[in-house]
Amino acid sequence: MRTDLELRRALVREIVAGGALGDPALRAAFEDVPRHLFVPYYYESAAGEAGAAGGYARRWGEDPDPGRRERWLTGAYADAPLATRLRDGDLVSSSSQPSLMAGMLAALDLADGDRVLEIGAGTGYNAALLCHRLGEANVTTVDLDPEITDSARAHLATAGYRPAVITGDGARGAPARAPFDEVVATCAVASVPHEWVAQCRPGALILAPLATGLIRLRVTGPGRAEGRFLGTPAYFVPLRGAGPDAGPTSGAAGSARAIVADELFRFLVELTAGSLDPYEAYALWRREARPRRERFGVTVDGGAQWAWLDDPRGPHTWPLRRAPFSPGAP
Repeated sequence: MRTDLELRRALVREIVAGGALGDPALRAAFEDVPRHLFVPYYYESAAGEAGAAGGYARRWGEDPDPGRRERWLTGAYADAPLATRLRDGDLVSSSSQPSLMAGMLAALDLADGDRVLEIGAGTGYNAALLCHRLGEANVTTVDLDPEITDSARAHLATAGYRPAVITGDGARGAPARAPFDEVVATCAVASVPHEWVAQCRPGALILAPLATGLIRLRVTGPGRAEGRFLGTPAYFVPLRGAGPDAGPTSGAAGSARAIVADELFRFLVELTAGSLDPYEAYALWRREARPRRERFGVTVDGGAQWAWLDDPRGPHTWPLRRAPFSPGAP
């Protein structure tokens, strides 16, 4: 059985071979932070497996069977997402694929002394990587679910990190800890919460999963941010909260699949949900020769927010769908 250190080094080599972790400081974080401490248990799809409930089997580090313990540890260092919390059969929290996490952290252009707000505490692993890179005093992570923040805080303490872990609505940010140099969301949003922009310094970066992609915005002034999507596809658990920008994107991609099964087209349908009929989106997709994510962007300007193809001034622009507002506790 390989040790966690051997498995961790193998994971880092795999991520580096894939083209990520060019920053030595980020590579050191992945080399030094033990992922298995943040996933003492997780769930694997295991339909038909003895003892599996609801199609999932629980892998955990305290399993009395040595073979299953080895499977847990090996899985903890696989370059794969891990389902860490289920509720009524639905996934509510996970540990993201490490190579995707590495790419997202690299896209933030982190520098010494930067203050980062993470939306979606998850297991605490991503916050630990940020603590290693920037120092725990510069890291804030927020999650709506107190069970998630409690476990993330415990995992972080076990690994030797104590950043600010806040239980609250991530759509509202963390005003008491602002201003921030970077905001990174590890949960999908329907649009970019204006509170995130308001809590950033000029020049700050915001990175968030939106419409099966990753939007990277630069804050250019009070209440204003603009940027393009990265080329990387991204599928995350939706942001949950009371804020007007919380919640998943529309399910319009289901209708899109009836037209054509293409991942980039489904991205376009999600991005234009509520603004453009899927058949109109298909006509645009064909006319523009299957445009890739990097050609699309988002602009936030005061109370307005829109997505665009190639140019934020048009001709192809769409107001981003916003989830209905429902009052709730902050």
